[in-house]
Amino acid sequence: MSIEPNVIAPSFRCDAYLDHLVVVAPDLAEGVAHIRDCLGLTMPEGGRHREMGTRNHLLRLGEAMFLEVIAVDPEAPAPPHARWFGLSDPARVRADWESGRRLRGFVARTDDLDGVLAADPNLLGQAATMTRGGLSWRFGVRPDGAWPADGAAPYVLDWGPRGSPARTMPDLGARLDALVLTHPDPDAARQLHTALGLAEPPEIVQGDGPRWTARITTPSGSSALT
Repeated sequence: MSIEPNVIAPSFRCDAYLDHLVVVAPDLAEGVAHIRDCLGLTMPEGGRHREMGTRNHLLRLGEAMFLEVIAVDPEAPAPPHARWFGLSDPARVRADWESGRRLRGFVARTDDLDGVLAADPNLLGQAATMTRGGLSWRFGVRPDGAWPADGAAPYVLDWGPRGSPARTMPDLGARLDALVLTHPDPDAARQLHTALGLAEPPEIVQGDGPRWTARITTPSGSSALT
């Protein structure tokens, strides 16, 4: 996979921050079991996303950072549009899962979502309002629901004045130490992250991908999540 040079406009610049990591699972129970196997922690339940027909579990990683495991909610009606995180393509989700691409990427937060999306809507999508219980936020979604640049680029959201919900999540003592992207064209991936104005962008190394690895410390030690 390569990143086309024309997806990055010279003026495409904002302030964006790592908000949360995303594990995309074929089944929510499989995803939660994967986190338990990797980190030794059982993720608390998050909730349902009515607009996308999905459900998640969430693990706090800091004051404004968390880990999400997300999957299709089998009890919810299918939406009339593509689901986010590529979840409308179950065969692809399963193939990625079996190949070890379980940590599929991350979501960045910004206070200027409209400005970010307008800079490159083909890459990052259009703004839509999402909900989970009483929480509401705006999120950039492509019409095909696919990951921007196959996961090398983040989804982008704006939580609004309430800010990140991470601080209200149970704290099980997990913290993100490092996030690494393996990519066949590291320079192009770095250029994309620079254009996004990512604060503290992830490390990028040469290799087959895109593939993500997160080093997470828990009360039982340090572990790699892929």
